[in-house]
Amino acid sequence: MSHDAPEGDFAVVHRKAEAGGVDIVTFGCRLNAYESEVIRARAAQDGLSNAIVFNTCAVTNEAVRQARQAIRKARRENPGAKVIVTGCAAQIDPAAFAAMDEVDLVLGNAEKSQAGAYAEGRAAQGKVRVNDIMSVRETAGHLIDGLKDRARAYVEVQNGCDHRCTFCIIPYGRGNSRSAPAGEVVEQVRKLAAQGYREVVLTGVDVTSWGADLPGQPTLGQLVARILRLVPDLPRLRLSSIDAAEIDPDLMRCLAQDARLMPYLHLSLQAGDDMILKRMKRRHLRADALKLVAEVRAVRPDVAFGADLIAGFPTETEEMFANTLALVEEAQLSFLHVFPFSPRPGTPAARMPQLQRPVIKDRAARLRAAGEAALTRHLGRQVGRTLSGLVEREGVARAEDFTEIAFTGQAPVGGVAPMRVTGHDGTRVIAEVLAL
Repeated sequence: MSHDAPEGDFAVVHRKAEAGGVDIVTFGCRLNAYESEVIRARAAQDGLSNAIVFNTCAVTNEAVRQARQAIRKARRENPGAKVIVTGCAAQIDPAAFAAMDEVDLVLGNAEKSQAGAYAEGRAAQGKVRVNDIMSVRETAGHLIDGLKDRARAYVEVQNGCDHRCTFCIIPYGRGNSRSAPAGEVVEQVRKLAAQGYREVVLTGVDVTSWGADLPGQPTLGQLVARILRLVPDLPRLRLSSIDAAEIDPDLMRCLAQDARLMPYLHLSLQAGDDMILKRMKRRHLRADALKLVAEVRAVRPDVAFGADLIAGFPTETEEMFANTLALVEEAQLSFLHVFPFSPRPGTPAARMPQLQRPVIKDRAARLRAAGEAALTRHLGRQVGRTLSGLVEREGVARAEDFTEIAFTGQAPVGGVAPMRVTGHDGTRVIAEVLAL
């Protein structure tokens, strides 16, 4: 459900350009945000001006609804601008967006990053340019200096997904799994480290499947080990969301042996009940998840775990939900992304017996409450410790285990500084910068 970086939650980001420029509105995950930077570069190269590009998400019906609403509003407020729609929702249902009077052009996920996609001369090709995403075979190779905030940079190492979870529409928007070659990834990370970035995040739709389509079928752990070995100047390497079913021995070894691989894993768990996991067509069981967190903690005691969990999946009984609720404490999860189940047309789960919306809302609220309690426990354990904080903006940093830090004292944005934790406010720790 999360399909990407640690933040994971659905978001809408509107990056405005100067008058007559290109505004980009991004829905959904960090991977989409990364690709919006690719779009920005392509649009500039193609000479696009006075336009608004909507990079859509399809993970929930609400995401699609919000995109359509935003498109209508943008047309009302910018009657002379060209409106272009792309992203997962556009890939999955291009006709629905093409039918909107407000929309001038619909581009597929493969097309949105291609050179010339935004050139005026291609208007003769029609309003819809969306190919069969399942036919795309290129690697996730448009590695650019994209999605850099002032503190960290992101590198897309993989795109697409070969799995077919019953609740998920994303493979039909992203296609099958495609990996960027290890050499290209290492070179990109090396460039970013040379530019002064202290942290790089490896991101994708299903990051742990990286390498399965490459010669010799290398593993994500082998890629991580190669980056750590060949880019010694990079202080911090972080992984986006990973599948609990696919942590390989090399990745475990990197966690155990190299402190530069950050001790935070965001797990795509989705549920804590075996029957629901089977009906979701997940590839792990409850015991597998508990075994994994125990094994990682054994080699990396300072690790923290986050997880995606779905509340109110079809056929979920109160007893089944209780198993998911209990998993939060049993696995000592610290950061939760809770998704109330939302049926996506075209998925098997949408055809299963559905729960009533009030039941789903209630269970999501109880799961979020458990997540808040888990976060409070995690924050309490940090009090009195000295954390290494990557400064994201003035007064705010991120610890190695992804704990947010509100700090006093002086530390430059993008730098790493030791910080002594004096308390917490329920959502982040309070700390003071220590003199170097």
